[in-house]
Amino acid sequence: MKQGYARGRFLGAMLVAIIMCDPICNAQAQDRAKERLNKSPRHGEWVDIKSGERTIKAFVVYPERKEKTPVVLVVHEIFGLTDWVRGICDQLAESGVIAIAPDLLSGQTYSDADGARKAISALSPEQIKADLDAASDYALKIPASNGTLAVCGFCWGGGVAFAYANENPKLQAAYSFYGLAGLTLSGLMGQYSDIRPAPDEASKVVNISCPVYGFYGENDERVNATIPKAEELMKAAGKKYEPVIYKGAGHGFMREGEMPNANEANRKARDDAWTRWKTLLKQLP
Repeated sequence: MKQGYARGRFLGAMLVAIIMCDPICNAQAQDRAKERLNKSPRHGEWVDIKSGERTIKAFVVYPERKEKTPVVLVVHEIFGLTDWVRGICDQLAESGVIAIAPDLLSGQTYSDADGARKAISALSPEQIKADLDAASDYALKIPASNGTLAVCGFCWGGGVAFAYANENPKLQAAYSFYGLAGLTLSGLMGQYSDIRPAPDEASKVVNISCPVYGFYGENDERVNATIPKAEELMKAAGKKYEPVIYKGAGHGFMREGEMPNANEANRKARDDAWTRWKTLLKQLP
């Protein structure tokens, strides 16, 4: 009886955490992103990338620079590759790097955010890795690239970014925004398709060869509860993990903080996170 109650509470917490994204995944955010993209002087384009037997779509934005630059792989939220994510790519390019966001739901159709959530929850860890590997290989062959590759992700994508750092030794940095910390891709997807917690084991981080930088909102305990164990695992494995928790901010503050009616905590968290992120981007080789 107690076990069933605990499992129910865990599932309820997961549903609440997912629903929390809804108010900030709205038409206003998408309209603002579209406006930014339409006004951007930077070159953005859609490309096709071969991933095994599949062909996936990806959105690429280039900075206005005369030198070759690093590439940042952008892992979208659980809502799919939205205009807001494409807007993040443009902001990354404005900061001096090439940004590439693969559509991990390529070939699938869905009518709304809930449909996208269901589709992403059904993805296999193997397909996610294959698509990210394909996008990474493409990114490193871009003529304007200097051969440096990093990864970032938001919400679900933040958890993927952390997990993918354990899968791709070519990464020079991983930036995880309010994503579950210290899980493998299999363990992460288990959180969305099952209610059992993944076991704590060093294999989750043993292959990470780059620093992992975390960006978290203070009012996001479901995600933040994974930070201490991730810190423990990373420290024991001799890996660099630097989480920062932004006071008063909630889940999704990078999106919500852009809104005209954003509360002060989310707006400040977004601004501070971008300041930190830009500094870190400049440190890429």
